[in-house]
Amino acid sequence: MNIYRSAILSGCCFFLINTLAQAQQTLETGTQKPMPAEWIDKDTGHKVVRLSGKTGPISNWYFHNNPFFTQKSDEGDKMVFSDTESSIRQVFTLNLKDKTVEQISSGPSQKRMLSMTSPTTREVIYQTADSIYATSIDTKKTRLLYVFPEGKKGGITTINADGTMFAGSYASPEQAKILQQYPQKSQYFQRIYNAHLLNSIFTIDIKTGKFKVIHEENNWLGHIQFSPTDPNILMFCHEGPWEKVDRIWRYNIKTEETTLMHKRTMPMEIAGHEFFQPDGKVIWFDLQKPKGKTFFLAGSDVKTGKQVALYQMTPDEWSIHFAIYPGKKIFAGDGGDSTQVAKAKNGMWIYAFYPEGDYFRSERLVNMKAHNYRELEPNVHFSPDGKWIIFGGTFEGTRQTYAVEIAKSK
Repeated sequence: MNIYRSAILSGCCFFLINTLAQAQQTLETGTQKPMPAEWIDKDTGHKVVRLSGKTGPISNWYFHNNPFFTQKSDEGDKMVFSDTESSIRQVFTLNLKDKTVEQISSGPSQKRMLSMTSPTTREVIYQTADSIYATSIDTKKTRLLYVFPEGKKGGITTINADGTMFAGSYASPEQAKILQQYPQKSQYFQRIYNAHLLNSIFTIDIKTGKFKVIHEENNWLGHIQFSPTDPNILMFCHEGPWEKVDRIWRYNIKTEETTLMHKRTMPMEIAGHEFFQPDGKVIWFDLQKPKGKTFFLAGSDVKTGKQVALYQMTPDEWSIHFAIYPGKKIFAGDGGDSTQVAKAKNGMWIYAFYPEGDYFRSERLVNMKAHNYRELEPNVHFSPDGKWIIFGGTFEGTRQTYAVEIAKSK
């Protein structure tokens, strides 16, 4: 009996060890198509997990959008996504703790994610035809927020901190014609900038439905973002060649005051890819003095517009996009290939950055050498618990969303 029991225990132990080994294989990222559901990156020692929906790949979010809802107790934080393989796009949440998926929207019509959530009301915001809806991730109740009047078009891009107001922009019809005639960025970018056509920023009061144009100018406007904490603070940018524009601006809804957040100090200096710190106190941005030579992540105080932080990095560490985790001195970057502005010789990595004095100390988390940066920018995000960095990748041959653990795997 003892021998028999011992054999059973040995067999169980072997099965457990073998299962764990299969679950966490050490592999060079991108060398298998497909990769396993999770693996240890051979070059970094960090665990990578593929995040999936009911039919496979899930949508990636732009770097300054917040797709997360923090757990109420210990049920798990959730991430919003749309299922890219479905014929009719719906809205879902992925529980980051147990990987369960819940469908949020329903009905036969296509749902368009508006790249926004309302953490205050714990609702997902999406659009169907001319109507904008919000659905609670807790109760699944849906409410109609706004219907665009006939003939009035505009792109809603952000919701304010208390969930009471949308903001977005629209341009003159001539700008749309340029985009239709020249669909590639290399074709339309300089043309739209040179045209200096009228662009308008608007708000929509969600309770009353009032549509109001709050700012207009003959410049290409974009990257419109509400502060994550102050419902009256809005950020926008002047689009165009970064070395030619004073790009980053703050707008106060109450006072109607417009403030430049960074003034160039030398020829060919560029600043861009701006985003709010989670507490809303600082706006961070990629700063190069001059373009393609010296690289920084800089921060300006939202209230004063003065620079309050500046961290230098190498060309290889420069990233297309950055992120910061609230309450911690840790940043993330998605790297870049040799065709980007930094001309990096070895920059294709997902990074964690730790400020040391005026510099970043970098840690490589994922080898992205098999990723196509021109097809998909990774767009890094911190998970709400600060333990993972979530990003997009193409190294399996398809567009996928992944999470890499910041702590090195044991």
